[in-house]
Amino acid sequence: MASRKPQYDNSSITSLKGADRVRKRPGVIFGSDGLDGCEHAVFEILSNAIDEAKEGHGDLITVTRFLDHSIQVEDLGRGCPVDWNEKEGKFNWELVFCELYAGGKYGGGDDNYEYSLGLNGLGSCATQYASEYFDALIRRDGFEYTLHFEKGENVGGLKKEPYAGKKTGSTFHWKPDLDVFTDIDIPTEYYTDVMKRQAVVNAGVTFRFKNETAPGRFETTDFLYENGIQDYVKELAGEKSLTQPVFWQTERKGQDREDKPEYKVKLSVSFCFSNTVNIIEYYHNSSWLEHGGSPEKAAKSAFVSAIDGYLRQQGKYQKNESKITWNDIMDCLVMVSNNFSTQTSYENQTKKAINNKFVQEAMTDFLKEQMQVYFIENPFDAEKIGEQVLINKRSRESAEKARLNIKKKLTGNMDLSNRVQKFVDCRTKDAERRELYIVEGDSALGSVKLSRDAEFQGIMPVRGKILNCLKADYAKIFKSEIITDLLKVLGCGIEVNDKHAKDLASFDLMNLRWSKVVICTDADVDGYQIRTLILTMLWRLTPTLIRRGYVYIAESPLYEINYKEKTWFAYSNKEKDDIVAEIGADKKISIQRSKGLGENEPEMMWLTTMNPDTRRLIKVMPEDVEATARMFDLLLGDNLQGRKDHIAENGYKFLELADIS
Repeated sequence: MASRKPQYDNSSITSLKGADRVRKRPGVIFGSDGLDGCEHAVFEILSNAIDEAKEGHGDLITVTRFLDHSIQVEDLGRGCPVDWNEKEGKFNWELVFCELYAGGKYGGGDDNYEYSLGLNGLGSCATQYASEYFDALIRRDGFEYTLHFEKGENVGGLKKEPYAGKKTGSTFHWKPDLDVFTDIDIPTEYYTDVMKRQAVVNAGVTFRFKNETAPGRFETTDFLYENGIQDYVKELAGEKSLTQPVFWQTERKGQDREDKPEYKVKLSVSFCFSNTVNIIEYYHNSSWLEHGGSPEKAAKSAFVSAIDGYLRQQGKYQKNESKITWNDIMDCLVMVSNNFSTQTSYENQTKKAINNKFVQEAMTDFLKEQMQVYFIENPFDAEKIGEQVLINKRSRESAEKARLNIKKKLTGNMDLSNRVQKFVDCRTKDAERRELYIVEGDSALGSVKLSRDAEFQGIMPVRGKILNCLKADYAKIFKSEIITDLLKVLGCGIEVNDKHAKDLASFDLMNLRWSKVVICTDADVDGYQIRTLILTMLWRLTPTLIRRGYVYIAESPLYEINYKEKTWFAYSNKEKDDIVAEIGADKKISIQRSKGLGENEPEMMWLTTMNPDTRRLIKVMPEDVEATARMFDLLLGDNLQGRKDHIAENGYKFLELADIS
């Protein structure tokens, strides 16, 4: 009897409740269920401590990283309210640690946190829900409060004891849960980077990082910038900046839309120009805006407008010269902006960018006004800035022109190679991905064409026996259509100067159209000879390709071994014997000598010869070049007696490959 499918009806709709809202969907709150999400949970708790310090409550925040991957954040603020809340009819600890979108920052006219980083009321609750355990110790109002949570559930309720000390604040100690996050081993670099950034944008607040390096042993690092971003810009620019750092600050009021409420914005920026360093960072309500948003758009608009206006006014542009761009300014600018607003629209909960329209407008206008005054009051600095930006612009345009010329030259070569008979190109034009397979004959061309990845693998067939380039003179070499066609397809020219090579450019490795040149011939005597002749040609005409490691040999299997429904490929007699021994010599095993490339099935060709994951390529190593050249000369040169002696001494090794009936 067939099983019935479950019904999809009104009872099918369910909702996640309590801790499951975070534990089963951490990516929704933290942006990821991996290490990034775990790090963001730390930042949520740190944000609350920062908000306290920013409002003037405590000037020391301590973060401790323990060996067991647990974390502790301690501040000297007023202490998080956790006692009974008459208005809500609940304990505040329930609201703070067990309710999403609850906190002390939703009061509208409440001035508890004018410029808040921990804005969305998610941090403490979400982090608690995502923890294996979470402990809170709070000192305020003459009491010491403690709470303990395990996997999102409170254990033991609120404990409250009288506290006679003067020290107030909150201490949170928790361990991220591996049932929630895939990784909880947050590296020390994350802490030091975040705490340094926070010290930069919270002037006068000390951020202390304690790292447990052995049980009970801690390394302590303090981050403090008394003058905030101005000290930081001086540090970034060093002593050899073009101009001295400036610091500008203002407050504005406005709204994002006419029907939206008015809010306050506090803008501050510090910058200088340098011809050795370029760093730009944006912060909003102490949060580093990795992706910028509104302040980045404002900086682009204001700096381009102000500097372009100055250059035009001073007649610095050449006739018909194009306008400067943001990239030309950015290449010599060291700037840090640190803004705060009473209302903030983040692009998402991870707070990597903001999109407040008024913040952008206010910052754009402010920077334009200040830049105009700055240029008037600092004419020597203004001239240095203008000259450096123009140098950047003209350098960029020269580089772009050179790049386009190279591209045009390469495109011309490609058009030429497309006319080479039977050459099959690939789709991508990215030379770092393209691979050229040099194959013997039309039958191999057909087989390889069916089995290749047409996105990045091109094919050049060699028709018949190629000329022995060690013995032939240049006049004969460059009359060979096989050789000249192959050189045109390679695209890099030749490393010989001869009047007979008038259609071929001089060698330029930048014009090579391939990341790999793969010689792919049959695993028989004829195939080995063709391979040797191709290598000889490359060694005489383009030796740099071999020296730089661009030339490879595709190793073709000698045997195909079948047992039941499985297939093995052996590339030597030893491999064949090893495979047979592994299967069991007494089993009914089918062993057959591999066919020529043209007779192979496309699936087999892809698996053994074309697929980057399973093929075997032998790189023609630079250190082997001299030995290879000597061997080429011995086997293919004019030393007839030397060749006879070599065959007499070594020929027995290759008897099984000889076609002798």
